[in-house]
Amino acid sequence: MELRHLRYFIAVAEELNFTRAARKVGIGQPPLSNQIRDLENEIGAALFRRLSNGAELTEAGKAFLPEAQAILLQAEQAKRSALRAARGGSGRLRVGFTSSAVFNPVVPAIVNAFREKYAAVELGLEEAPTAQLLQRLDGDELDAVFIRPGSSDVLQARCQLLAEDPMVIVLPARHPLSQAQTLPLGALAEESFVLFPREAGAGFFDDIIAACRRVGFEPRLGQSAPQITSIASLVAVGLGVSIVPAEMVKINVPGVCYIAFDGEPPAARLALATRRDERSPTVRNFIAQAIAMQRNSTGNDQLAE
Repeated sequence: MELRHLRYFIAVAEELNFTRAARKVGIGQPPLSNQIRDLENEIGAALFRRLSNGAELTEAGKAFLPEAQAILLQAEQAKRSALRAARGGSGRLRVGFTSSAVFNPVVPAIVNAFREKYAAVELGLEEAPTAQLLQRLDGDELDAVFIRPGSSDVLQARCQLLAEDPMVIVLPARHPLSQAQTLPLGALAEESFVLFPREAGAGFFDDIIAACRRVGFEPRLGQSAPQITSIASLVAVGLGVSIVPAEMVKINVPGVCYIAFDGEPPAARLALATRRDERSPTVRNFIAQAIAMQRNSTGNDQLAE
């Protein structure tokens, strides 16, 4: 029994006339009659009574009709599901992000736009440091990750650069320089820096160290923060100073002040990393959404390979 047999049967059942049914399905009347007889022989019961002016369903035909319609409907649904999956419109997408990434508006904008466009995709979100995100990406535990990339991260994965966030200085509110409008980075040469461990995010860590070295000093590393969102709290209690992406100003921590750089500020890169050999249509759709949002926000398209 093939799906075409069911289509022919339903056409005759709806028209109750073999000639009209044949025109409806686009074949000749004799071949249609032969197909119906083949179906009846396979079932072992007559589905129609042939009349001089048409046909009528037998009891077997009446019982068979809703089942045949349900089978065709299920087959059509299966076809649509397969096509949706082939186009990346269904399935599951596992997205990771660093704690600082969500403070850049482009990240929630990408996620929200993707959810609206591909509502049938099950979307899971997980937060972790950059190093851990890249490990889980490589281990096929995550499909796409928002990271603060370093040069080695770009080599490890396919990275779509989304933004370069300017950084700001974080000082305790009682620090002698806390009333300044702007400060050169060199003003922090004698300060103790509160940073998170390099292994948690080498790219962001190395960018800060490199910025200090460019202006002539080696930063003194003091208290280590478990994650970037904890830095302001540690600065507030007087454990040192720090440098964070400007978007982190949104974290309202009493006892700290954020001061802009005098001159060109160092920048914290934000990127979407995916596997280089990624073949999933769903992941490719997410990458395309990220590129579209990045173009809208910056007017250009940069891809690190």
